[in-house]
Amino acid sequence: MLHYAQRGVETHVICLTPGQAATHRGGAKSDDELAEMRRGEFASSCKLLRVTSGTVLNYPDGKLYQQNFYSVVADLTGRVRQIAPHVVITMGPEGSITAHPDHSMASVFGTMAFHWAARTNRFPDQLQPGSTPPRPQKLYFGTAMFSLRDRQPISLPPASAVIELGKEGLETKIAAFKCHHSQAPLFPLFEETVRRRGTQELYHLAASSVPRKIETETDLFAGIQE
Repeated sequence: MLHYAQRGVETHVICLTPGQAATHRGGAKSDDELAEMRRGEFASSCKLLRVTSGTVLNYPDGKLYQQNFYSVVADLTGRVRQIAPHVVITMGPEGSITAHPDHSMASVFGTMAFHWAARTNRFPDQLQPGSTPPRPQKLYFGTAMFSLRDRQPISLPPASAVIELGKEGLETKIAAFKCHHSQAPLFPLFEETVRRRGTQELYHLAASSVPRKIETETDLFAGIQE
Protein backbone atom coordinates (compact mmCIF):
# COMPACT_ATOMS: atom_id res chain seq x y z
CA MET A 1 0.00 0.00 0.00
CA LEU A 2 2.69 2.49 1.00
CA HIS A 3 4.86 1.56 -2.00
CA TYR A 4 2.12 2.67 -4.38
CA ALA A 5 0.83 5.57 -2.27
CA GLN A 6 4.31 7.06 -2.56
CA ARG A 7 3.87 6.90 -6.33
CA GLY A 8 0.62 8.85 -6.16
CA VAL A 9 -1.69 5.84 -6.50
CA GLU A 10 -5.00 5.84 -4.61
CA THR A 11 -5.24 2.78 -2.38
CA HIS A 12 -8.40 1.38 -0.81
CA VAL A 13 -8.66 -1.49 1.68
CA ILE A 14 -11.86 -3.39 2.48
CA CYS A 15 -11.85 -5.72 5.48
CA LEU A 16 -14.88 -8.00 5.68
CA THR A 17 -14.96 -8.56 9.45
CA PRO A 18 -13.94 -6.57 12.53
CA GLY A 19 -12.15 -9.62 13.92
CA GLN A 20 -14.29 -9.97 17.02
CA ALA A 21 -13.80 -13.76 17.25
CA ALA A 22 -10.02 -13.52 17.63
CA THR A 23 -8.22 -15.72 20.13
CA HIS A 24 -6.12 -12.77 21.30
CA ARG A 25 -8.49 -10.16 22.71
CA GLY A 26 -6.34 -7.37 24.11
CA GLY A 27 -8.28 -7.22 27.37
CA ALA A 28 -11.64 -6.71 25.64
CA LYS A 29 -14.54 -7.85 27.78
CA SER A 30 -16.94 -8.56 24.91
CA ASP A 31 -17.01 -9.19 21.17
CA ASP A 32 -18.36 -5.69 20.59
CA GLU A 33 -15.55 -4.14 22.61
CA LEU A 34 -12.95 -6.13 20.70
CA ALA A 35 -14.53 -5.20 17.36
CA GLU A 36 -14.35 -1.50 18.26
CA MET A 37 -10.76 -1.89 19.40
CA ARG A 38 -9.75 -3.62 16.19
CA ARG A 39 -11.48 -1.03 14.01
CA GLY A 40 -9.30 1.60 15.66
CA GLU A 41 -6.18 -0.50 15.15
CA PHE A 42 -7.07 -1.01 11.50
CA ALA A 43 -7.48 2.75 11.04
CA SER A 44 -4.06 3.41 12.63
CA SER A 45 -2.46 0.86 10.33
CA CYS A 46 -4.10 2.39 7.26
CA LYS A 47 -2.89 5.85 8.29
CA LEU A 48 0.69 4.60 8.59
CA LEU A 49 0.46 3.01 5.13
CA ARG A 50 -1.13 6.17 3.66
CA VAL A 51 -4.21 4.28 2.53
CA THR A 52 -6.70 6.56 0.76
CA SER A 53 -9.68 4.86 2.38
CA GLY A 54 -10.03 1.90 4.71
CA THR A 55 -13.37 0.21 5.40
CA VAL A 56 -14.22 -2.48 7.94
CA LEU A 57 -17.49 -4.25 7.21
CA ASN A 58 -19.53 -6.09 9.82
CA TYR A 59 -19.66 -9.67 8.58
CA PRO A 60 -19.15 -12.21 11.40
CA ASP A 61 -15.54 -13.12 12.08
CA GLY A 62 -14.82 -16.81 11.60
CA LYS A 63 -18.15 -17.43 9.84
CA LEU A 64 -17.71 -16.05 6.34
CA TYR A 65 -18.36 -19.51 4.90
CA GLN A 66 -21.87 -19.35 6.38
CA GLN A 67 -22.80 -16.08 4.68
CA ASN A 68 -25.07 -15.78 1.66
CA PHE A 69 -22.69 -15.89 -1.31
CA TYR A 70 -24.81 -13.73 -3.62
CA SER A 71 -25.40 -11.03 -0.99
CA VAL A 72 -21.74 -10.67 -0.03
CA VAL A 73 -20.61 -10.58 -3.67
CA ALA A 74 -23.30 -7.98 -4.41
CA ASP A 75 -21.98 -5.84 -1.56
CA LEU A 76 -18.38 -6.07 -2.76
CA THR A 77 -19.32 -5.60 -6.41
CA GLY A 78 -21.06 -2.35 -5.51
CA ARG A 79 -17.96 -1.17 -3.68
CA VAL A 80 -15.70 -2.11 -6.59
CA ARG A 81 -17.98 -0.15 -8.91
CA GLN A 82 -17.85 2.85 -6.60
CA ILE A 83 -14.05 2.82 -6.19
CA ALA A 84 -13.38 1.85 -9.85
CA PRO A 85 -9.93 0.35 -9.21
CA HIS A 86 -7.50 -0.48 -12.00
CA VAL A 87 -5.99 -3.30 -9.90
CA VAL A 88 -7.62 -5.56 -7.29
CA ILE A 89 -5.57 -7.56 -4.78
CA THR A 90 -6.85 -10.30 -2.51
CA MET A 91 -5.63 -13.56 -1.02
CA GLY A 92 -5.68 -16.85 -2.87
CA PRO A 93 -8.55 -19.31 -2.30
CA GLU A 94 -6.17 -21.48 -0.27
CA GLY A 95 -6.40 -18.88 2.50
CA SER A 96 -2.85 -17.51 2.20
CA ILE A 97 -0.05 -18.84 4.40
CA THR A 98 -2.34 -19.03 7.45
CA ALA A 99 -4.89 -21.29 5.67
CA HIS A 100 -7.58 -19.28 7.50
CA PRO A 101 -11.11 -20.13 6.25
CA ASP A 102 -12.11 -16.45 6.33
CA HIS A 103 -9.14 -15.63 4.08
CA SER A 104 -10.31 -18.29 1.63
CA MET A 105 -13.83 -16.85 1.55
CA ALA A 106 -12.52 -13.29 1.19
CA SER A 107 -10.66 -14.51 -1.90
CA VAL A 108 -13.75 -16.15 -3.40
CA PHE A 109 -16.00 -13.13 -2.72
CA GLY A 110 -13.39 -10.63 -3.93
CA THR A 111 -12.61 -12.63 -7.07
CA MET A 112 -16.24 -12.75 -8.12
CA ALA A 113 -16.66 -9.02 -7.41
CA PHE A 114 -13.69 -8.39 -9.73
CA HIS A 115 -15.26 -10.43 -12.53
CA TRP A 116 -18.85 -9.24 -12.09
CA ALA A 117 -18.25 -5.52 -11.53
CA ALA A 118 -18.21 -4.72 -15.27
CA ARG A 119 -21.15 -6.95 -16.21
CA THR A 120 -24.42 -5.11 -16.65
CA ASN A 121 -26.41 -8.31 -16.02
CA ARG A 122 -24.95 -8.63 -12.51
CA PHE A 123 -26.72 -6.54 -9.84
CA PRO A 124 -28.24 -4.12 -12.38
CA ASP A 125 -30.08 -2.32 -9.57
CA GLN A 126 -26.69 -0.80 -8.65
CA LEU A 127 -26.38 0.87 -12.08
CA GLN A 128 -27.89 3.95 -13.65
CA PRO A 129 -29.90 3.18 -16.80
CA GLY A 130 -27.61 3.09 -19.83
CA SER A 131 -24.44 3.47 -17.77
CA THR A 132 -21.29 1.43 -18.30
CA PRO A 133 -19.82 0.10 -15.04
CA PRO A 134 -16.06 0.40 -14.53
CA ARG A 135 -13.94 -2.63 -15.35
CA PRO A 136 -10.95 -3.55 -13.17
CA GLN A 137 -8.02 -4.54 -15.38
CA LYS A 138 -5.95 -6.93 -13.23
CA LEU A 139 -6.59 -9.26 -10.30
CA TYR A 140 -3.72 -10.44 -8.11
CA PHE A 141 -3.52 -13.00 -5.32
CA GLY A 142 -0.87 -12.41 -2.69
CA THR A 143 1.47 -15.39 -2.41
CA ALA A 144 4.75 -16.54 -0.85
CA MET A 145 7.54 -19.07 -1.25
CA PHE A 146 6.93 -20.80 2.08
CA SER A 147 4.17 -21.87 4.45
CA LEU A 148 3.74 -21.64 8.22
CA ARG A 149 4.62 -24.60 10.39
CA ASP A 150 1.94 -26.48 12.29
CA ARG A 151 -0.85 -25.27 9.97
CA GLN A 152 -3.22 -26.99 7.58
CA PRO A 153 -1.66 -27.84 4.18
CA ILE A 154 -1.88 -25.17 1.49
CA SER A 155 -1.12 -25.00 -2.22
CA LEU A 156 0.04 -21.46 -2.94
CA PRO A 157 -0.40 -19.72 -6.31
CA PRO A 158 2.86 -19.45 -8.30
CA ALA A 159 4.48 -16.02 -8.07
CA SER A 160 4.30 -13.99 -11.28
CA ALA A 161 5.02 -10.51 -9.85
CA VAL A 162 7.85 -9.48 -7.55
CA ILE A 163 7.60 -6.08 -5.85
CA GLU A 164 10.71 -4.73 -4.15
CA LEU A 165 9.89 -2.73 -1.03
CA GLY A 166 13.38 -2.05 0.30
CA LYS A 167 14.43 -2.10 3.95
CA GLU A 168 12.28 0.92 4.83
CA GLY A 169 9.22 -0.72 3.31
CA LEU A 170 9.84 -3.90 5.29
CA GLU A 171 10.14 -2.02 8.57
CA THR A 172 6.97 -0.05 7.82
CA LYS A 173 5.07 -3.26 7.10
CA ILE A 174 6.07 -4.64 10.49
CA ALA A 175 5.15 -1.37 12.20
CA ALA A 176 1.74 -1.40 10.47
CA PHE A 177 0.98 -4.86 11.84
CA LYS A 178 2.07 -3.76 15.30
CA CYS A 179 -0.61 -1.06 15.21
CA HIS A 180 -2.92 -3.98 16.08
CA HIS A 181 -2.04 -3.94 19.78
CA SER A 182 -4.76 -6.44 20.70
CA GLN A 183 -2.82 -9.02 18.66
CA ALA A 184 0.47 -8.46 20.48
CA PRO A 185 1.03 -12.19 21.22
CA LEU A 186 1.32 -12.71 17.44
CA PHE A 187 4.00 -10.04 16.94
CA PRO A 188 7.01 -12.39 17.23
CA LEU A 189 5.56 -14.92 14.75
CA PHE A 190 4.52 -12.19 12.33
CA GLU A 191 7.86 -10.43 12.42
CA GLU A 192 9.78 -13.70 12.00
CA THR A 193 7.57 -14.63 9.04
CA VAL A 194 7.80 -11.24 7.33
CA ARG A 195 11.56 -10.94 7.77
CA ARG A 196 11.82 -14.44 6.32
CA ARG A 197 10.12 -13.12 3.18
CA GLY A 198 12.56 -10.21 3.13
CA THR A 199 12.08 -6.96 1.23
CA GLN A 200 10.07 -8.49 -1.59
CA GLU A 201 6.35 -9.11 -1.89
CA LEU A 202 5.12 -11.81 -4.25
CA TYR A 203 1.87 -11.85 -6.22
CA HIS A 204 0.12 -14.13 -8.68
CA LEU A 205 -1.70 -12.56 -11.63
CA ALA A 206 -5.02 -14.41 -11.45
CA ALA A 207 -6.96 -12.53 -14.15
CA SER A 208 -6.51 -9.78 -16.72
CA SER A 209 -9.04 -7.82 -18.78
CA VAL A 210 -6.67 -8.17 -21.74
CA PRO A 211 -5.82 -11.78 -22.70
CA ARG A 212 -2.11 -12.39 -22.16
CA LYS A 213 0.54 -14.96 -21.50
CA ILE A 214 1.94 -15.16 -17.99
CA GLU A 215 5.20 -13.29 -17.51
CA THR A 216 7.22 -12.05 -14.56
CA GLU A 217 6.35 -8.47 -13.56
CA THR A 218 7.97 -5.97 -11.22
CA ASP A 219 5.03 -3.55 -11.20
CA LEU A 220 1.38 -4.42 -10.54
CA PHE A 221 0.39 -1.54 -12.83
CA ALA A 222 2.40 -2.79 -15.81
CA GLY A 223 0.20 -2.61 -18.91
CA ILE A 224 -2.59 -0.72 -17.15
CA GLN A 225 -4.59 1.64 -19.41
CA GLU A 226 -5.66 4.94 -17.85
